[in-house]
Amino acid sequence: MNFIDMLSAAERQNQSMLCVGLDPEPAKFPHHWRNDPSKIYDFCAAIVDATADLVIAFKPQIAYFAAHRAEDQLERLMAHMRVRAPQVPIILDAKRGDIGSTAEQYAKEAFERYGADAVTLSPFMGFDTVQPYLRYPGKGVFLLCRTSNPGGDDFQFQRLADVEGQPRLFEHLASLAQGPWNLNGQLGLVVGATYPEEIRRVRELAPTLPLLIPGVGAQGGDAKSTVQAGWRGQAGKTAGSVIVNSSRAVLYASAGPDFAQAARAEALRTRDLLNAGR
Repeated sequence: MNFIDMLSAAERQNQSMLCVGLDPEPAKFPHHWRNDPSKIYDFCAAIVDATADLVIAFKPQIAYFAAHRAEDQLERLMAHMRVRAPQVPIILDAKRGDIGSTAEQYAKEAFERYGADAVTLSPFMGFDTVQPYLRYPGKGVFLLCRTSNPGGDDFQFQRLADVEGQPRLFEHLASLAQGPWNLNGQLGLVVGATYPEEIRRVRELAPTLPLLIPGVGAQGGDAKSTVQAGWRGQAGKTAGSVIVNSSRAVLYASAGPDFAQAARAEALRTRDLLNAGR
């Protein structure tokens, strides 16, 4: 099953647009594991077990593992998710962006070493930095388009004088991803929840692409506005999936021994809130 089909299947089975981001910070772990990087796998696996039937996807952020020399724990976690939640696609949040043989190695890391179903990339260096990932049949690639951070305005919101109509950079990227770059139907876009009007604009330009939308929860994005901006009917029919990520609000819903139960409660609340936005 390819990545797009996995998304649609997980959305239907779990009745969800919620993606739980796995961004483990040992300093925020429950008291009995606080500041212990060796517990990264245990913490994340408990979150996965508690939320596997509530999500459209999981999104481990590779930097949170690599910073603690915990890549082996990430490998274990990927294997655990395959067993515990085989129906849920895994998006490796890596935001890679490089050319030639280096991009080939990053693609191998994401899809062969970690076995991810999709990966996030920065398209700043052009299409040839994306192509090595598209050589993996059925895998997904999410291109950064309109990110939720304030500094995104520095480039993404600027107009392109040399392109017909002088679109903003994020608009031009959305058009490329919907059109000539999407050779095998593998592309999606990352659009921040803090900019609902731009989500709406990206959806106009890329009506069939899945949108990965971070920023709901701790970053302040509004769930209802996010869904209303990105949702266009049923996924897999006339429009791409909407994948709304929440990380810290779910992961750190409790600092006590009930952290997994609290994470489930917050994931359930967020899932239902997103569904109500339809």
